Formats: sequence, C-alpha cells, structure tokens
Amino acid sequence: MNNKYQLPKDGGLIKDYAPKDIIHRYERMATRVFENEYHGVQYVADTICRMVRTHSEKASARDIYEELPPFVLGLTTGHTPLGLYRELVKRHQAGEISFHNVAVYSLDEFYPIRRTEQQSRNFRIHDEFLKYIDIRPENVHIPDGTISEKDVSEYCAAFDKSIRKIDLMIIGFGEEGQIGFNEPGSYAKSHTRLVELSHNSRKVQSSLFYGLENTPKMAITMGIGTIMRADRIVLMAWGEDKARAVQQIVEGDITDRVPASHLQEHPNIELVIDENAAEKLTRELTPWLVGPCDWTPKFVRKAVVWLCGIVNKPILKLTYKDYIENSLGQLLEKCGSYDQINIRVFNDLQHTITGWPGGKPNVDDSTRPAPSLPYPKRVIIFSPHPDDDVISMGGTFIRLVDQGHDVHVAYQTSGNVAVHDDVVLQNVDTAKELGLGDTFSEVCNVIATKKRGKPEPRKLLDIKGAIRRAEARAAVRSFGLDPDTNAHFLNLPFYETGGIKKGALTSKDIDIIVKLLREVRPHQIYAAGDLADPHGTHRTCMEAILEALDVTKDDDWRTECHLWLYRGAWMEWNLGMVDMAVPLSPDEMLKKRHAIYRHLSQKDIVPFPGSDTREFWQRAEERTQNTAKLYDKLGMAEYQAIEVFVKMF
Repeated sequence: MNNKYQLPKDGGLIKDYAPKDIIHRYERMATRVFENEYHGVQYVADTICRMVRTHSEKASARDIYEELPPFVLGLTTGHTPLGLYRELVKRHQAGEISFHNVAVYSLDEFYPIRRTEQQSRNFRIHDEFLKYIDIRPENVHIPDGTISEKDVSEYCAAFDKSIRKIDLMIIGFGEEGQIGFNEPGSYAKSHTRLVELSHNSRKVQSSLFYGLENTPKMAITMGIGTIMRADRIVLMAWGEDKARAVQQIVEGDITDRVPASHLQEHPNIELVIDENAAEKLTRELTPWLVGPCDWTPKFVRKAVVWLCGIVNKPILKLTYKDYIENSLGQLLEKCGSYDQINIRVFNDLQHTITGWPGGKPNVDDSTRPAPSLPYPKRVIIFSPHPDDDVISMGGTFIRLVDQGHDVHVAYQTSGNVAVHDDVVLQNVDTAKELGLGDTFSEVCNVIATKKRGKPEPRKLLDIKGAIRRAEARAAVRSFGLDPDTNAHFLNLPFYETGGIKKGALTSKDIDIIVKLLREVRPHQIYAAGDLADPHGTHRTCMEAILEALDVTKDDDWRTECHLWLYRGAWMEWNLGMVDMAVPLSPDEMLKKRHAIYRHLSQKDIVPFPGSDTREFWQRAEERTQNTAKLYDKLGMAEYQAIEVFVKMF
C-alpha cells in the first residue's frame, strides 16, 4: 500500500484560472505537486513504464542483427522510492512492463559493507525491487562496498567511466538536500568517489545499524557531475520532513550547501512531490503572493496569522497599511474591511480554545470545537509507539479521563526495537533481586547471540516489548485509566520484523484496527497525523487507521464519530490549520511530564533519538509552550501550554 494520507485542505490558490507561469513564478525547477504519495508514485511509475516501452519498440524496429543497448535506469534506495518499487513490481507481475532489456545503476553504497548485510544498498535494492523483476544479473550495477581501501579510488573511477549513458535517473534527497551521499559542501562537477559521511548523516542512518558506533563512516557515491550526465532526472520527495529542503532546492539559490540545488541547471529535470513536501513552497505557504485565491474562513485565518508574524502585531492591531504593504489587498477586496476581518479571525481563533476536548455537557456548543452530546463519549487514542499518546497529547488525554469519558488507548506497535540492551538487563536484574527468578545469565547469553545487521532474537524482542507495555500501563495508570480494560496493545504485524526495516502494511494490520473500532464504537478518535517521524512508523500507522476507517465507513456509529489529528514529537500544527486548542495549567504540565517519565526505557539512552537529542518530555514541553506563546502574541489569553489538533472529519 502506498501512502494516501494527506492533510485536510481548505482554500488556497485557484490553480484552474491562474496561468502556469504565474503559479511557478518563484520556482527554478519544474515541480509537480500531487495530493499524496500514492498519486505521485503512479505518475513516476507511468513515466518509467512509458520510457522503457518506447525504448523496447525501438529495439524491435531495428535490424535483427543489431542489438539495441539496454535502457539505463539510475536508482536510489532509502524510504522515498519504496512505494515506487512496489508499484513497478506490481506492474511487472501484471505483465505491463519487462525489465529484460533494462540496466540499473544504483546511486551509492556504504563503505565498508558486505552486500549480504541488510543495511547495504545492494541488499536493499535487491530485497525491495530487483529480485521480483526479470532484470538480467549482468545489467545490475551497484557500487561494491568490499573493495580494498588501496583500490577504491581506481574502482570508483572505473565505475564512473562505465556509466556512459543514463536514460532516466530516479532519485530522492535528504533533509539537507543531499543526493546520494553528496553531503553539503559537495562540488558541482564531482564524480563517483569515496566520501566521508558527516556526523549528522551517520546519526540519521544509525537506526539502520543499531547505533552510531556500528554505522559506517564512509560511502561510495555517484557525484553531482555524474548525475547531471543523465538524459532525464526525476527527483522525488514525500512528507513534511522534506518540505524545508524542497523549498531550498526549488526556490533557493544554487549552492554547495544544498547539493540538490545544482540540479536546477539540468535541462530535463522534474521534481515530483506530495502536498506535505510542498508546504513551504511559496504557492502553498503564501499563495496570495502568487495568484488569485479561494478565501475560505480558515484560509483567511492562515493569511492573517502569517501577517501577524510578518509585522509582529496581534490580530486586533493590524491596520489597512499592514494588509496592503504585504500583498493582501486581494483579501480586502474579497472579504471586506480590514477591521472586520481582524474581528472575524480573532473570534475564529478564540473559538478553537477549549478546556473540554470531549465537549462540555449542557452548554451551547455552536462555537465550540467538540459537540456537547453525547456525553460521556467513547474515545480511542491511537498511539503509533507506546509513548506517543502522553508525549503528544498527554494533557488532553488527562482532561478526557478527568471529565468522565470512556477513554481507550490503542498502542499500534510494540516499540520493542527502541529498547536498549542495558535496560533489559536492568529489568531482569530487578526481577532477580526481588526473588522473582534469576534469568540474568540466560538473557546475557541471548544478547550475546545478536549479529550486526540481523533481526534481534525473538526472545529478546519479547522482553523489550514487555518492558514497553509495562511502561505504557504505568503511564496511563498515573492519571486514572484502568490499563486492564482500556489499554490495547495491537502489535501490528508490519512492525514485528525484529529489525529496523519494517514490513509492508497488509490486511492483517487493517483487520486488527477494524476489530477494535467495532468493539469500542468511538465518538472521537485521536491519531498521530504527522509525516515527520524519521523512522516512518507514524506514516504507516496513520495509513492503517485510514484504511480501517474506510472499511467501517458504513457502520452506524460512524455518523457521530470525528477524527482528530495530533502531532508527534517532531513538528506542530500551523495555527492557520488548528481546529481545537486545549490549554494546560502548570499542574497539568507536571502531570503530563510524570506520565512521560514512566517510559523509563526512552529516557537518556534511547537507541535511535534522531537528530534531536533532547528527551521527549523536553521536546513536548517546549513545543506546547511555544504554541501558547503564539496564541498570546496573537492577542489571546496567556496560558502555560497548549496542545492543538486538526479535525480530519
């Protein structure tokens, strides 16, 4: 299943009436924006299939004795092309495309590494794509990570020389605009070579290698100059974690600090992205600077909140001059005088704030985010990992329980791979000291059997899963929820591979969620609606929920059910999108922090913290406090912290 998740859209650029040169006026690279990853993948797959078929037709038209060289396809690995590879395999199996006369050149490889190691680019591109298609082995060209150090320079030069022609290059890029392992600072005319990986790149890759200490310090990569030799390039990106890099690559100056920006100079390049990755492009972020807009109430709010940030004023102090000097004259023409717009937006934003996320009983709810009836409500909070619930919406969770709603929390994955071995030993040692059994030596022996790059032993994973379940139970118990009846550990199968690389979402995952939905029959559902999780689990978990909701769309309980999206630990909603804001007092903040503390295995020595090394409670508090400050700057009441949500339906 390719990711079909997209954020709710309200208003924006009227593209049907605006000339293309106006829509793309800020863009220095041809860019196609699709609703979601799924539609983007279909477009790229169509492009590949069409070009391969055209090449094959040329071959059949040639003299029988004149063999046509294979179509040369440059490919990348990583998370970005996974959906594309699945789609190409699906089309091949359906007989829509053959790769018999296609040659593949892979962009890069870690160094040193054996091709049999699961983290190697060689292993991954075979495991995710090549082994399912009819490509000839002699047509597969992947840098060799086992070449001796004394021979590697000569090897790289020969590899580069062998790439006489690339018909189509399909590549993704990193959050700093890296292409392949061309790190910031790479020069435009670089060729295939051995490079040293930056500390940040190694940190990003460390989750694949079970820790920074196991992560290679070097890699072989095609150079920017090599990539530029391709006849055509399709650059891809999905998700909001790539949005900043997209903006720099498409609208920024060409600079060695953003290696992919050099591709602006390619004569036949196209960037294919989803709406989440496009969110910082001018046509998405500030479309009123580009062309005519559909001024819905929420879109008006987005523009006014932006204007407040530009002129550093609260909403009710904005003037006619502020609007005119910042290209919002179109808004005044469509929606009336500036002072009336100020009042409407102020009231609109004010009405997002509520201390009753489940709805306040026996009150007029016409301007409240959640309806007052029915009361109490049945609520399911979906948590991708066993701590996302308290990290991301712990204060709201506490409110829902305190206000008498029937709250259930569903932990979608076990989170077992994110427990350090030392934590396992400490827990086992505690059980020994309490006289509950001595398995310390046995567990030490299990840990000793671990092999670098291989899935962890199932017995060890079971212990780690148990630790995370106990922590989650303790967290919800700390604010009055009964974990025996209201905490559900779904252990979705896609996650249970034993390694960092997860499986594809299947009907087994969907069925588990459907079963829970039909048992609880919720009035409210809360889910992690972000795509910035560096490990991709949040993306898959959100897709699983949406698929399950599609299955249950005709159930009678769905007529009263609403889906609220919270953010994970990496980003926060733009206030222009927010539908509900739940303020937290200092005491509630402390209670939330203590619930996060219950997840002891995720404190201090988290195996895969990502680029942000702060503890999760620190990230959560800074984020919610910053949101409260934004509301304050806009002229709202001053709160200690605020958790915000977007309503999907």
